[in-house]
Amino acid sequence: MIEWASGILLVFGAVFYTAGTAGLLRFPDVYSRLHALTKADNLGLGCVLLGLALQAESLAAGLKLILIWPLAMIASAGVSYAIARHADRFGIKPWRSEDA
Repeated sequence: MIEWASGILLVFGAVFYTAGTAGLLRFPDVYSRLHALTKADNLGLGCVLLGLALQAESLAAGLKLILIWPLAMIASAGVSYAIARHADRFGIKPWRSEDA
């Protein structure tokens, strides 16, 4: 049963990583691309780490894997903020639809 749960979490993680990559390639501006990466990739990382933690040989190894997730989310938030701030300072405006 643990193998199945781990496999499902790993597949979900891969799907979220693929969605984040698609957002990076398809979205029109730096701000929406950052949003796609931070949301989808952080959720994908969480699923992958939980799936790997289920297969860990010891509780300590599983907890170390789980600890990676909040650290990566903190780093992702800080880096995304820095990128968005620099984009704003360089005068990059958010994309607007011509229909709006």
